[in-house]
Amino acid sequence: MPGRHAPQSPRWYGVLLRAGAITFLGTLLTFTVSLFLSIVGTFLVATVRGRHPDMPFAYRHIAFPIALAAGCILLVASLVHEIRQYRQNKALAAIARTA
Repeated sequence: MPGRHAPQSPRWYGVLLRAGAITFLGTLLTFTVSLFLSIVGTFLVATVRGRHPDMPFAYRHIAFPIALAAGCILLVASLVHEIRQYRQNKALAAIARTA
C-alpha cells in the first residue's frame, strides 16, 4: 500500500520529558491548592483565637512540605506509568514493523 508506513519507535527521552512535565504541573497544582487551604485555615484559627494571622507559617510549614511530598510521589508514579507506556509502545511498534 502506498500510504502505509511503519510507525516510529518511541524515544526514551520522551519518557523523561512527559514525566517531568506531569510532575511539575502536579506539584504546582498541589502547592496552589494547599497554600490556599492553609491560608484559609490559618485565617480561621487566628480569627477564633483573636490574633493576627501568621501567613508565612502557612507557606513555610504547611504548603511547601505538602507540595514537596506530592512532587516526590508524582515523580515516581509518573515515571512508572511512562516507562510502562514506553515499553508497550516499543513492542507495538516492533510488531507493526514486522507485519
